[in-house]
Amino acid sequence: MSELKIITRHAATVLVGQLAVMAFGVTDTIVAGRYADASLAALSVGSAIFISVFVALMGVLQALLPVWARLHGGGRQLEVGQSFRQALYLCAITIVVGMAVLLSPGALLRWTEVPLALRFEVERYLAVLAMALPPALLFRMYSTLNQSLGRPQLVTWLQIGSLFIKVPLSIWFAFGGLGLEPQGAVGCAWATLVVNYSLLAVALWMLRTQDFYGPYKIWHRLEKPHWGQIAEFARLGIPGGLAVMVEVTSFTLMALFIARLGVIASASHQIASNLAAVLYMLPLSVGIAASSRVSFWLGAGDAGKAHGAIRLGFQMVLAASLVLCGGLLLARGFLAEVYARNPEVVAMAVPLLAWVALYHFFDALQCLCVFVLRCFSVVLAPLAVYCVLLWGGGLAGGYLLAYKGLGPWTATGTAAAFWAASAIALGATALVFLAILARVMRQHRRAG
Repeated sequence: MSELKIITRHAATVLVGQLAVMAFGVTDTIVAGRYADASLAALSVGSAIFISVFVALMGVLQALLPVWARLHGGGRQLEVGQSFRQALYLCAITIVVGMAVLLSPGALLRWTEVPLALRFEVERYLAVLAMALPPALLFRMYSTLNQSLGRPQLVTWLQIGSLFIKVPLSIWFAFGGLGLEPQGAVGCAWATLVVNYSLLAVALWMLRTQDFYGPYKIWHRLEKPHWGQIAEFARLGIPGGLAVMVEVTSFTLMALFIARLGVIASASHQIASNLAAVLYMLPLSVGIAASSRVSFWLGAGDAGKAHGAIRLGFQMVLAASLVLCGGLLLARGFLAEVYARNPEVVAMAVPLLAWVALYHFFDALQCLCVFVLRCFSVVLAPLAVYCVLLWGGGLAGGYLLAYKGLGPWTATGTAAAFWAASAIALGATALVFLAILARVMRQHRRAG
Protein backbone atom coordinates (compact mmCIF):
# COMPACT_ATOMS: atom_id res chain seq x y z
CA MET A 1 0.00 0.00 0.00
CA SER A 2 1.33 3.45 -0.91
CA GLU A 3 2.29 5.95 1.78
CA LEU A 4 -0.52 8.28 0.68
CA LYS A 5 -3.11 5.54 1.11
CA ILE A 6 -1.74 4.58 4.52
CA ILE A 7 -1.83 8.16 5.83
CA THR A 8 -5.23 8.82 4.24
CA ARG A 9 -6.78 5.68 5.70
CA HIS A 10 -5.25 6.36 9.12
CA ALA A 11 -6.36 10.01 9.08
CA ALA A 12 -9.87 9.15 7.87
CA THR A 13 -10.28 6.56 10.62
CA VAL A 14 -9.07 9.00 13.29
CA LEU A 15 -11.30 11.74 11.84
CA VAL A 16 -14.43 9.59 12.08
CA GLY A 17 -13.66 8.82 15.70
CA GLN A 18 -12.83 12.44 16.53
CA LEU A 19 -16.03 13.65 14.88
CA ALA A 20 -17.96 11.15 16.95
CA VAL A 21 -16.35 12.63 20.07
CA MET A 22 -16.97 16.16 18.81
CA ALA A 23 -20.59 15.19 18.33
CA PHE A 24 -20.69 15.02 22.13
CA GLY A 25 -20.02 18.75 22.24
CA VAL A 26 -22.36 19.49 19.35
CA THR A 27 -25.11 17.49 21.05
CA ASP A 28 -24.61 19.28 24.36
CA THR A 29 -24.58 22.68 22.65
CA ILE A 30 -27.82 21.99 20.78
CA VAL A 31 -29.50 20.41 23.81
CA ALA A 32 -28.51 23.27 26.14
CA GLY A 33 -29.48 25.86 23.50
CA ARG A 34 -32.92 24.29 23.16
CA TYR A 35 -33.31 24.05 26.92
CA ALA A 36 -32.51 27.70 27.76
CA ASP A 37 -30.19 30.52 26.69
CA ALA A 38 -28.81 30.67 30.23
CA SER A 39 -27.93 26.95 30.09
CA LEU A 40 -26.17 27.46 26.76
CA ALA A 41 -24.19 30.35 28.25
CA ALA A 42 -23.26 28.23 31.30
CA LEU A 43 -22.22 25.40 29.00
CA SER A 44 -20.08 27.83 27.01
CA VAL A 45 -18.18 28.91 30.12
CA GLY A 46 -18.00 25.48 31.75
CA SER A 47 -16.92 23.63 28.63
CA ALA A 48 -14.27 26.28 27.98
CA ILE A 49 -12.69 25.55 31.37
CA PHE A 50 -13.01 21.77 31.06
CA ILE A 51 -11.60 21.67 27.54
CA SER A 52 -8.68 23.86 28.61
CA VAL A 53 -7.81 21.44 31.41
CA PHE A 54 -8.53 18.21 29.57
CA VAL A 55 -6.76 19.05 26.34
CA ALA A 56 -3.67 20.30 28.18
CA LEU A 57 -3.41 17.06 30.14
CA MET A 58 -4.27 15.06 27.05
CA GLY A 59 -1.41 16.83 25.28
CA VAL A 60 1.02 15.46 27.87
CA LEU A 61 -0.07 11.91 27.00
CA GLN A 62 -0.45 12.54 23.26
CA ALA A 63 3.20 13.63 23.14
CA LEU A 64 4.14 9.98 23.75
CA LEU A 65 2.80 8.96 20.33
CA PRO A 66 6.17 9.51 18.56
CA VAL A 67 7.94 7.53 21.31
CA TRP A 68 5.79 4.45 20.82
CA ALA A 69 5.69 4.84 17.03
CA ARG A 70 9.52 4.90 16.88
CA LEU A 71 9.73 1.77 19.02
CA HIS A 72 7.15 0.16 16.75
CA GLY A 73 9.11 1.18 13.64
CA GLY A 74 12.28 -0.31 15.12
CA GLY A 75 10.52 -3.62 15.87
CA ARG A 76 10.98 -3.20 19.65
CA GLN A 77 7.61 -4.62 20.67
CA LEU A 78 8.29 -5.50 24.30
CA GLU A 79 9.64 -2.00 24.90
CA VAL A 80 6.32 -0.58 23.70
CA GLY A 81 4.48 -2.46 26.43
CA GLN A 82 6.99 -1.54 29.13
CA SER A 83 6.89 2.11 28.07
CA PHE A 84 3.09 2.13 28.12
CA ARG A 85 3.00 0.78 31.68
CA GLN A 86 5.47 3.38 32.90
CA ALA A 87 3.35 6.08 31.27
CA LEU A 88 0.49 5.06 33.58
CA TYR A 89 2.34 6.78 36.42
CA LEU A 90 2.45 10.00 34.42
CA CYS A 91 -1.25 9.60 33.65
CA ALA A 92 -2.03 9.26 37.37
CA ILE A 93 -0.30 12.58 38.05
CA THR A 94 -2.30 14.32 35.31
CA ILE A 95 -5.54 12.97 36.77
CA VAL A 96 -4.80 14.39 40.24
CA VAL A 97 -3.85 17.80 38.82
CA GLY A 98 -6.87 17.97 36.53
CA MET A 99 -9.41 17.04 39.19
CA ALA A 100 -7.97 19.61 41.60
CA VAL A 101 -8.44 22.39 39.03
CA LEU A 102 -11.96 21.37 37.99
CA LEU A 103 -13.17 21.14 41.59
CA SER A 104 -12.03 24.69 42.45
CA PRO A 105 -12.87 27.04 39.54
CA GLY A 106 -14.05 29.94 41.71
CA ALA A 107 -10.93 32.08 41.41
CA LEU A 108 -10.89 31.76 37.62
CA LEU A 109 -14.57 32.64 37.33
CA ARG A 110 -14.05 35.75 39.49
CA TRP A 111 -10.92 36.82 37.60
CA THR A 112 -12.68 36.63 34.24
CA GLU A 113 -15.76 38.36 35.72
CA VAL A 114 -18.23 35.65 34.75
CA PRO A 115 -21.68 36.88 35.84
CA LEU A 116 -22.87 35.58 39.22
CA ALA A 117 -26.04 34.22 37.61
CA LEU A 118 -23.96 31.69 35.68
CA ARG A 119 -21.41 30.67 38.31
CA PHE A 120 -23.50 28.17 40.29
CA GLU A 121 -24.45 26.08 37.25
CA VAL A 122 -20.90 26.29 35.88
CA GLU A 123 -19.44 24.99 39.17
CA ARG A 124 -21.93 22.09 39.31
CA TYR A 125 -21.15 21.25 35.67
CA LEU A 126 -17.40 21.15 36.35
CA ALA A 127 -17.78 19.08 39.53
CA VAL A 128 -19.45 16.30 37.55
CA LEU A 129 -16.81 16.47 34.81
CA ALA A 130 -14.06 16.22 37.44
CA MET A 131 -15.35 12.71 38.16
CA ALA A 132 -15.41 11.99 34.43
CA LEU A 133 -11.77 13.05 33.95
CA PRO A 134 -9.93 9.85 35.12
CA PRO A 135 -11.58 7.52 32.57
CA ALA A 136 -11.23 10.16 29.86
CA LEU A 137 -7.44 10.44 30.30
CA LEU A 138 -6.93 6.68 30.64
CA PHE A 139 -8.90 6.12 27.45
CA ARG A 140 -6.77 8.79 25.77
CA MET A 141 -3.69 6.72 26.62
CA TYR A 142 -5.31 3.70 24.98
CA SER A 143 -6.18 5.82 21.94
CA THR A 144 -2.63 7.19 21.63
CA LEU A 145 -1.19 3.68 21.84
CA ASN A 146 -3.39 2.47 18.99
CA GLN A 147 -2.56 5.51 16.87
CA SER A 148 1.16 4.92 17.35
CA LEU A 149 0.76 1.28 16.27
CA GLY A 150 -1.21 2.23 13.16
CA ARG A 151 -4.48 0.68 14.38
CA PRO A 152 -6.79 3.63 15.11
CA GLN A 153 -9.87 1.75 13.93
CA LEU A 154 -10.03 -0.11 17.24
CA VAL A 155 -10.65 3.23 18.97
CA THR A 156 -12.91 4.68 16.28
CA TRP A 157 -15.51 1.93 16.58
CA LEU A 158 -15.72 2.54 20.32
CA GLN A 159 -16.12 6.29 19.82
CA ILE A 160 -18.88 5.80 17.27
CA GLY A 161 -20.70 3.35 19.51
CA SER A 162 -20.50 5.70 22.48
CA LEU A 163 -22.40 8.34 20.53
CA PHE A 164 -25.51 6.15 20.69
CA ILE A 165 -25.28 6.33 24.48
CA LYS A 166 -24.36 10.01 24.77
CA VAL A 167 -27.12 11.57 22.65
CA PRO A 168 -30.17 10.05 24.37
CA LEU A 169 -28.63 10.44 27.83
CA SER A 170 -27.86 14.16 27.26
CA ILE A 171 -31.43 14.79 26.14
CA TRP A 172 -32.92 12.81 29.01
CA PHE A 173 -30.72 14.24 31.76
CA ALA A 174 -31.05 17.83 30.49
CA PHE A 175 -34.82 17.90 29.94
CA GLY A 176 -35.77 15.31 32.56
CA GLY A 177 -38.53 12.74 32.40
CA LEU A 178 -39.24 9.23 33.67
CA GLY A 179 -38.86 10.45 37.24
CA LEU A 180 -35.73 12.52 36.61
CA GLU A 181 -35.76 16.28 37.25
CA PRO A 182 -34.49 18.58 34.42
CA GLN A 183 -30.82 19.46 34.96
CA GLY A 184 -29.91 21.60 31.95
CA ALA A 185 -26.18 21.81 31.21
CA VAL A 186 -25.34 19.72 34.30
CA GLY A 187 -27.34 16.85 32.83
CA CYS A 188 -25.06 16.90 29.79
CA ALA A 189 -22.08 16.48 32.13
CA TRP A 190 -23.66 13.42 33.79
CA ALA A 191 -24.16 11.87 30.37
CA THR A 192 -20.47 12.43 29.59
CA LEU A 193 -19.49 10.72 32.85
CA VAL A 194 -21.49 7.59 32.01
CA VAL A 195 -20.00 7.43 28.51
CA ASN A 196 -16.40 7.89 29.69
CA TYR A 197 -16.55 5.02 32.17
CA SER A 198 -18.20 2.80 29.55
CA LEU A 199 -15.41 3.52 27.05
CA LEU A 200 -12.70 2.77 29.60
CA ALA A 201 -14.32 -0.55 30.57
CA VAL A 202 -14.41 -1.73 26.96
CA ALA A 203 -10.82 -0.54 26.32
CA LEU A 204 -9.55 -2.54 29.28
CA TRP A 205 -11.41 -5.61 28.07
CA MET A 206 -9.87 -5.27 24.61
CA LEU A 207 -6.34 -4.88 25.99
CA ARG A 208 -6.90 -8.04 27.96
CA THR A 209 -8.49 -10.20 25.27
CA GLN A 210 -7.44 -9.09 21.76
CA ASP A 211 -4.61 -11.04 20.08
CA PHE A 212 -3.28 -7.87 18.41
CA TYR A 213 -1.84 -6.65 21.72
CA GLY A 214 -0.20 -9.98 22.57
CA PRO A 215 3.31 -9.33 21.17
CA TYR A 216 3.58 -6.08 23.17
CA LYS A 217 2.89 -7.74 26.54
CA ILE A 218 0.95 -4.68 27.64
CA TRP A 219 -1.19 -6.61 30.12
CA HIS A 220 1.79 -7.50 32.27
CA ARG A 221 2.55 -6.93 35.92
CA LEU A 222 3.04 -3.22 36.56
CA GLU A 223 6.68 -2.49 37.35
CA LYS A 224 7.84 -0.02 39.98
CA PRO A 225 8.22 3.55 38.70
CA HIS A 226 11.31 4.03 36.56
CA TRP A 227 11.83 7.68 37.35
CA GLY A 228 14.42 8.24 34.64
CA GLN A 229 12.01 7.06 31.98
CA ILE A 230 9.11 8.95 33.51
CA ALA A 231 11.28 12.10 33.58
CA GLU A 232 11.99 11.63 29.86
CA PHE A 233 8.26 11.28 29.22
CA ALA A 234 7.73 14.48 31.20
CA ARG A 235 10.46 16.28 29.24
CA LEU A 236 8.51 15.61 26.06
CA GLY A 237 5.01 15.64 27.46
CA ILE A 238 4.95 18.65 29.76
CA PRO A 239 6.11 21.22 27.17
CA GLY A 240 3.79 19.55 24.68
CA GLY A 241 0.91 19.68 27.13
CA LEU A 242 1.65 23.29 28.06
CA ALA A 243 1.79 24.21 24.38
CA VAL A 244 -1.59 22.60 23.83
CA MET A 245 -2.89 24.38 26.93
CA VAL A 246 -1.75 27.76 25.63
CA GLU A 247 -3.20 27.00 22.20
CA VAL A 248 -6.52 25.85 23.58
CA THR A 249 -6.85 28.50 26.30
CA SER A 250 -6.20 31.21 23.73
CA PHE A 251 -9.33 29.77 22.13
CA THR A 252 -11.44 28.76 25.15
CA LEU A 253 -10.71 31.75 27.40
CA MET A 254 -12.45 33.87 24.81
CA ALA A 255 -15.69 32.39 26.17
CA LEU A 256 -14.94 33.67 29.67
CA PHE A 257 -14.03 37.19 28.52
CA ILE A 258 -17.01 37.32 26.14
CA ALA A 259 -19.38 36.22 28.95
CA ARG A 260 -19.40 39.78 30.37
CA LEU A 261 -21.00 40.94 27.08
CA GLY A 262 -24.17 39.06 28.01
CA VAL A 263 -26.05 35.85 27.32
CA ILE A 264 -26.62 36.57 23.59
CA ALA A 265 -22.92 37.18 22.96
CA SER A 266 -21.94 34.04 24.92
CA ALA A 267 -24.46 31.91 23.08
CA SER A 268 -23.37 33.14 19.64
CA HIS A 269 -19.71 32.63 20.55
CA GLN A 270 -20.49 29.07 21.66
CA ILE A 271 -21.82 28.33 18.17
CA ALA A 272 -18.68 29.76 16.55
CA SER A 273 -16.30 27.97 18.91
CA ASN A 274 -18.11 24.67 18.53
CA LEU A 275 -17.87 24.79 14.73
CA ALA A 276 -14.21 25.84 14.93
CA ALA A 277 -13.53 22.84 17.15
CA VAL A 278 -15.31 20.50 14.73
CA LEU A 279 -13.28 21.83 11.78
CA TYR A 280 -10.08 21.38 13.78
CA MET A 281 -10.68 17.64 13.86
CA LEU A 282 -9.52 17.27 10.25
CA PRO A 283 -6.01 18.76 10.58
CA LEU A 284 -5.75 17.06 13.97
CA SER A 285 -6.47 13.69 12.34
CA VAL A 286 -3.97 14.28 9.55
CA GLY A 287 -1.41 15.45 12.10
CA ILE A 288 -1.84 12.26 14.13
CA ALA A 289 -1.64 10.03 11.05
CA ALA A 290 1.32 11.84 9.48
CA SER A 291 3.31 12.05 12.73
CA SER A 292 2.73 8.34 13.33
CA ARG A 293 4.23 7.50 9.93
CA VAL A 294 7.07 10.03 10.26
CA SER A 295 8.06 8.56 13.63
CA PHE A 296 7.70 5.02 12.30
CA TRP A 297 10.16 5.72 9.48
CA LEU A 298 12.52 7.57 11.79
CA GLY A 299 12.52 4.52 14.05
CA ALA A 300 13.14 2.30 11.03
CA GLY A 301 16.09 4.52 10.01
CA ASP A 302 14.61 5.77 6.70
CA ALA A 303 14.77 9.58 6.72
CA GLY A 304 13.74 9.89 3.07
CA LYS A 305 10.38 8.21 3.67
CA ALA A 306 9.92 10.23 6.84
CA HIS A 307 10.32 13.48 4.92
CA GLY A 308 8.00 12.17 2.19
CA ALA A 309 5.30 11.55 4.80
CA ILE A 310 5.67 15.17 5.95
CA ARG A 311 5.11 16.48 2.42
CA LEU A 312 2.02 14.30 1.97
CA GLY A 313 0.61 15.59 5.25
CA PHE A 314 0.88 19.21 4.14
CA GLN A 315 -0.69 18.50 0.75
CA MET A 316 -3.67 16.86 2.45
CA VAL A 317 -4.13 19.61 5.04
CA LEU A 318 -3.96 22.46 2.53
CA ALA A 319 -6.49 20.87 0.18
CA ALA A 320 -8.94 19.96 2.94
CA SER A 321 -8.77 23.29 4.80
CA LEU A 322 -9.50 25.29 1.64
CA VAL A 323 -12.61 23.20 0.98
CA LEU A 324 -13.84 23.51 4.56
CA CYS A 325 -13.25 27.28 4.70
CA GLY A 326 -15.24 27.79 1.52
CA GLY A 327 -18.07 25.57 2.72
CA LEU A 328 -18.33 27.41 6.04
CA LEU A 329 -18.51 30.80 4.34
CA LEU A 330 -21.34 29.61 2.10
CA ALA A 331 -23.36 27.82 4.77
CA ARG A 332 -22.78 29.99 7.84
CA GLY A 333 -26.35 31.32 7.98
CA PHE A 334 -27.87 27.85 7.79
CA LEU A 335 -25.47 26.45 10.41
CA ALA A 336 -26.24 29.24 12.90
CA GLU A 337 -29.97 28.49 12.61
CA VAL A 338 -29.36 24.79 13.29
CA TYR A 339 -27.74 25.64 16.62
CA ALA A 340 -30.15 28.22 18.01
CA ARG A 341 -33.77 29.36 17.79
CA ASN A 342 -33.23 32.90 19.08
CA PRO A 343 -32.89 35.23 16.04
CA GLU A 344 -30.60 37.57 18.00
CA VAL A 345 -28.18 34.74 18.66
CA VAL A 346 -28.28 33.69 15.00
CA ALA A 347 -27.72 37.25 13.75
CA MET A 348 -24.68 37.68 16.00
CA ALA A 349 -23.25 34.26 15.14
CA VAL A 350 -23.26 34.65 11.33
CA PRO A 351 -20.46 37.29 11.08
CA LEU A 352 -18.42 35.37 13.67
CA LEU A 353 -18.42 32.33 11.40
CA ALA A 354 -16.71 34.31 8.64
CA TRP A 355 -13.80 34.89 11.01
CA VAL A 356 -13.91 31.21 11.96
CA ALA A 357 -13.21 30.31 8.32
CA LEU A 358 -10.00 32.37 8.27
CA TYR A 359 -9.10 31.12 11.75
CA HIS A 360 -9.40 27.50 10.59
CA PHE A 361 -7.08 27.87 7.60
CA PHE A 362 -4.18 29.07 9.75
CA ASP A 363 -5.11 26.67 12.55
CA ALA A 364 -4.80 23.71 10.17
CA LEU A 365 -1.28 24.67 9.06
CA GLN A 366 0.09 25.28 12.54
CA CYS A 367 -1.52 22.10 13.89
CA LEU A 368 0.31 19.86 11.41
CA CYS A 369 3.58 21.70 12.05
CA VAL A 370 3.36 21.03 15.79
CA PHE A 371 2.72 17.31 15.34
CA VAL A 372 5.62 16.92 12.93
CA LEU A 373 7.99 18.94 15.14
CA ARG A 374 7.24 16.54 18.01
CA CYS A 375 8.60 13.69 15.86
CA PHE A 376 11.98 15.45 16.04
CA SER A 377 11.57 16.15 19.79
CA VAL A 378 11.12 19.89 19.16
CA VAL A 379 8.73 20.91 21.95
CA LEU A 380 10.06 24.06 23.63
CA ALA A 381 10.02 26.37 20.58
CA PRO A 382 6.29 25.80 19.86
CA LEU A 383 5.50 26.55 23.51
CA ALA A 384 7.39 29.86 23.37
CA VAL A 385 5.74 30.86 20.08
CA TYR A 386 2.29 30.04 21.42
CA CYS A 387 2.82 32.10 24.57
CA VAL A 388 3.92 35.18 22.64
CA LEU A 389 1.55 35.06 19.66
CA LEU A 390 -1.57 33.26 20.83
CA TRP A 391 -1.76 34.63 24.35
CA GLY A 392 -0.06 37.95 23.65
CA GLY A 393 -1.36 38.68 20.16
CA GLY A 394 -4.60 36.70 19.99
CA LEU A 395 -6.17 36.66 23.43
CA ALA A 396 -4.70 39.89 24.85
CA GLY A 397 -5.09 41.65 21.50
CA GLY A 398 -8.73 40.59 21.29
CA TYR A 399 -9.37 41.78 24.85
CA LEU A 400 -7.88 45.20 24.11
CA LEU A 401 -9.72 45.50 20.82
CA ALA A 402 -13.03 44.56 22.46
CA TYR A 403 -12.84 46.50 25.73
CA LYS A 404 -10.02 49.07 25.71
CA GLY A 405 -9.20 49.99 22.14
CA LEU A 406 -6.03 49.10 20.28
CA GLY A 407 -3.95 51.71 18.46
CA PRO A 408 -6.18 53.56 15.97
CA TRP A 409 -9.14 51.23 16.66
CA THR A 410 -11.62 52.12 19.38
CA ALA A 411 -13.14 49.44 21.61
CA THR A 412 -15.74 47.44 19.68
CA GLY A 413 -17.47 45.68 22.57
CA THR A 414 -18.13 42.63 20.37
CA ALA A 415 -17.10 38.98 20.25
CA ALA A 416 -15.82 39.53 16.69
CA ALA A 417 -12.81 41.42 18.10
CA PHE A 418 -11.56 38.24 19.76
CA TRP A 419 -11.99 36.11 16.65
CA ALA A 420 -10.27 38.68 14.40
CA ALA A 421 -7.24 39.03 16.69
CA SER A 422 -6.98 35.26 17.14
CA ALA A 423 -7.10 34.59 13.40
CA ILE A 424 -4.30 37.09 12.74
CA ALA A 425 -2.22 35.64 15.59
CA LEU A 426 -2.67 32.10 14.23
CA GLY A 427 -1.50 33.26 10.80
CA ALA A 428 1.74 34.59 12.30
CA THR A 429 2.12 31.38 14.33
CA ALA A 430 1.79 29.21 11.23
CA LEU A 431 4.49 31.20 9.42
CA VAL A 432 6.93 30.89 12.33
CA PHE A 433 6.30 27.14 12.66
CA LEU A 434 6.83 26.58 8.94
CA ALA A 435 10.20 28.34 9.19
CA ILE A 436 11.21 26.25 12.23
CA LEU A 437 10.17 23.01 10.54
CA ALA A 438 12.08 23.86 7.35
CA ARG A 439 15.24 24.46 9.40
CA VAL A 440 14.80 21.22 11.38
CA MET A 441 14.35 19.20 8.21
CA ARG A 442 17.44 20.73 6.63
CA GLN A 443 19.48 19.87 9.72
CA HIS A 444 18.11 16.34 9.78
CA ARG A 445 18.87 15.87 6.09
CA ARG A 446 22.46 17.05 6.57
CA ALA A 447 22.91 14.81 9.63
CA GLY A 448 21.58 11.84 7.67
